[in-house]
Amino acid sequence: MKVSIIGGGGRVGSCAAFALQCGGIVSEIQLIDANQAMAEGEALDLMHGSAFTADQRIYAGGYEEAADSDIFLITAGLRRKPDESRLDLINRNVALFVQILESIKKAGMRKDAIVFVVSNPVDILTQLAGQQLGLPWQQVIGLGTMLDSTRFSSLIAEALKVAPTQVKALTLGEHGDSMVPIWSSASINGLPLTEYPGCGPGFQNQIFTRTRGSGAEVIKRKGGAGYAVGIAIRDVIHSIALDQQRILPVSSLVQGAYNVRDVCYSVPTVVGRTGVMDQVEMKLWPKEQTGLQQSARALKETMAKVQL
Repeated sequence: MKVSIIGGGGRVGSCAAFALQCGGIVSEIQLIDANQAMAEGEALDLMHGSAFTADQRIYAGGYEEAADSDIFLITAGLRRKPDESRLDLINRNVALFVQILESIKKAGMRKDAIVFVVSNPVDILTQLAGQQLGLPWQQVIGLGTMLDSTRFSSLIAEALKVAPTQVKALTLGEHGDSMVPIWSSASINGLPLTEYPGCGPGFQNQIFTRTRGSGAEVIKRKGGAGYAVGIAIRDVIHSIALDQQRILPVSSLVQGAYNVRDVCYSVPTVVGRTGVMDQVEMKLWPKEQTGLQQSARALKETMAKVQL
């Protein structure tokens, strides 16, 4: 499987490439970046470690060389400022994003290719990609709340002093201010998290407040996220490459789940070789379902303000 990373010279793109290299599943990784020298440098650095990782072809190139890609991973975009919401990025990033989509179309792309959007605001840009590229909606996926969910789970594990891999907890809805923590299904090794000692409302509010502010916290301390988002990207791509059909909180065009339509955001989604294979409407607490509907309304209001 070939993955072309648009924005591969940047922090998120290069971290994703490194995670995919260490994963050893995809066979070819191409880095595309407006800063060609940076993309070439990242590709060279990755290639230098290939003898100790996997037999993969890793290189920098242009859009023409990416036409045969199985997955177009779009990570390019302007950085969010510490006090700026992801939705405030929209009209700063839309013009750049449309240029990227035009470059993909001009170079040509396979009919079965999957476009995987990571650039922010990811839900808005995922919907825009679906509209502009004319692909079946199942082939356009956004990272959505994958990153938020791993942050959420990791922070719970840290606070409770348990193994991070045993904590399973989701956030759904918008990748941003209106995201919804799904405490109703959160668990530690299959046991309900809400019944674990110390996991009352105060604990829940504290953990979710930090989860929601994690992106800004990382930006303030080191300039931007990289490693965790790279791991989240890897998990989605591996589910596609291996047809794992995992249920993941990725963003795609919602078609009725939780009484929401015609908006891209994260619901439990079965991800396999053809992209979105199903959207699963699991039972939620009433306040969680209400939160998802409010999140959808917020995104629709923002989408209406997009300037193309």
